[in-house]
Amino acid sequence: MMEVSKAMQGAEVATRCCDQHGEYQSQHVTLGRTEFWTTCPACTEAGTKSDAQKIIDDINAGRRQAVMNNTMQRAAIPPRFMDRRFANYRATCSNSAKALETVREYAENFADSLASGRSLILMGTVGTGKTHLAASAAHALIAQGYTAVFTSVLSAVRSVKETYGHGATQTERQAINALIAPDLLIIDEVGVQFGSATEEMILFEIINGRYEQMKPTIIISNLAMEPLKKYLGERVFDRLREGGGKAVVFNWESHRAKVAA
Repeated sequence: MMEVSKAMQGAEVATRCCDQHGEYQSQHVTLGRTEFWTTCPACTEAGTKSDAQKIIDDINAGRRQAVMNNTMQRAAIPPRFMDRRFANYRATCSNSAKALETVREYAENFADSLASGRSLILMGTVGTGKTHLAASAAHALIAQGYTAVFTSVLSAVRSVKETYGHGATQTERQAINALIAPDLLIIDEVGVQFGSATEEMILFEIINGRYEQMKPTIIISNLAMEPLKKYLGERVFDRLREGGGKAVVFNWESHRAKVAA
């Protein structure tokens, strides 16, 4: 290191001009058999900082991707709906186009929905894209940094009832809280007949808990308005509509029926 310094002290110096930073003193350096003129020190410093920043950016990008992957895994979106996005939803009529716009607006302005606890009910005909749009909303929110969890009614109830068994690793309250915690909870297949009042109470605990915590919920059901209202109960249905919550009716022909034909 000292030999290099001495060599540089005796080096020839010339004034050169950098297009970006103007004049600078360049030294002619000899290191063994290698000779070179030093470049603009400001450019060298900027390049060093740029390289360091690139390393930092790469590290941060890796961390963000790891967080995104973990969030996606926790979202539990079914494999069949992992590729569902607003962009590949096929609106076949004016009503389906309106449904697409309603759910997309909900996702794009989710900060407002989170502040007010505004929920969304997607109900109606089988095969009309309700789950597609709900999954699209989940993907959009995760990309924004929010947490979203997708579950069916039966899966949600099962996760709570599993705490009743011997050797369970969490309590009933912890299982329910896990479904209350996400920024958005999507509950599919609402309207599937329960086997007991206990199961109905579990669903109420989840929806009511989210209501109290101002956490938005998307409900997906094949039932029409009145049967769904009767199934959920007036109190739960009203809470889902509170704060500007919308009920979107999917009443057009099934996409799946067209494919099958």
